[in-house]
Amino acid sequence: IHVERVEQKMDQHVYEEYIAILKEELVPALGCTEPIAIAYAAAKAREILGKLPEEIVVSCSGNIIKNVKAVIVPTTGDLKGIETSAILGAVGGNAEKKLEVLVDVTDEDLKITRELLKKKICHVELLEGVSNLQIIVELKAGEDTALAEIAFSHTNIVRLEKNGKEMEADSAASTDRTLLNLKDIYEFAQTVKIDEIKDLIDRQLAYNMSIAKEGLTKSYGANVGATILKYYGDDVRNRAKALPAAGSDARMNGCVLPVMINSGSGNQGMTVSLPVAVFADYLFADKEKEYRALVLSNLVAIYQTNELGKLSAYCGAVSAATGAGAGIAYLHGADFDTIAETITNTLANVSGIVCDGAKASCAAKIASSVDAAIMAYYMAAEHRGFQSGEGLVKKDVEATIKSFGRMGREGMRSTDVEILKIMLEP
Repeated sequence: IHVERVEQKMDQHVYEEYIAILKEELVPALGCTEPIAIAYAAAKAREILGKLPEEIVVSCSGNIIKNVKAVIVPTTGDLKGIETSAILGAVGGNAEKKLEVLVDVTDEDLKITRELLKKKICHVELLEGVSNLQIIVELKAGEDTALAEIAFSHTNIVRLEKNGKEMEADSAASTDRTLLNLKDIYEFAQTVKIDEIKDLIDRQLAYNMSIAKEGLTKSYGANVGATILKYYGDDVRNRAKALPAAGSDARMNGCVLPVMINSGSGNQGMTVSLPVAVFADYLFADKEKEYRALVLSNLVAIYQTNELGKLSAYCGAVSAATGAGAGIAYLHGADFDTIAETITNTLANVSGIVCDGAKASCAAKIASSVDAAIMAYYMAAEHRGFQSGEGLVKKDVEATIKSFGRMGREGMRSTDVEILKIMLEP
């Protein structure tokens, strides 16, 4: 199979938007992004309040509650939950660092946080009828109050208030995701000027490989990554599954190393990048080809998330692994049709994996999804795949991506509600 080089020059506006999308999405985060988003909102509100809060009220959407419940808040060692995230963000958070808001937390900050947790100063409320990603943090101290609200993405502050008066909010700039489609993504991956994305991709690889190695060499969570290598062997396919799983092992269980995220998720950031890097090394791919494969992988994942929406009952590891499968196919010299078939084959297999919150088992879901993506490419390389009319597979890859996106966004809405109800039962 040989890569088809695209001769037509890509539309300059689309090209520039794709660069902007990558820069907007591929950013560092310390810890699971949902508790970190709460900490960020709390740090922003504390910045406005100007003093330590005596009372905190955190109101958030069900998907935020679902993804904060079972992961350790980084820098705390063993503390979990919305209350920890909010109090620590208000006590020791640095709002300027955004998704690395807790990077400067001190031992004294942790001591104060534990004391305030014992005093039960934080109250949590469920927001209904809002976006899947919605957080309102209200702080009170004496007669003074401060409020910060985040919606739609993890650092997108849509409302700031002090003593009931609205202040100017620093909402995140938004790129035009409606321009995303697979043909343009494929063309962009082949034609992008490497020096425009090199630093971004280098940082993604360095951060994500570092935390993966941490997860392989130390005990975190269920040690899914290390288990794969011990019992399945150390070949390229198993390493491609084990590294992102190990990174998730570490990240879900308190590791203080940062990751480069994709689609608002560190787990997805590791899943789109590490399997591609493993295969690039195995195939002795030159660095330019690896960069282009990683650009393809990242954008394919972002494209699917744009169809799905952030935070739902649809496991994000699936869309990220689908991106990785496209990148792996590209490294093997696959043409557009083979890459498209790889995407379709992956989605037709594992799109039913549900998200029941961020936790240790995310690592296993990553491994299963990457395994499906690798098999999907091998099938596509043999011109074998799932056909239009079989389940949610449609006549072409664009329609298929939209089909699975609709299923996750609309069809799994009631599933999402029921998952939350079950998780909140004693």
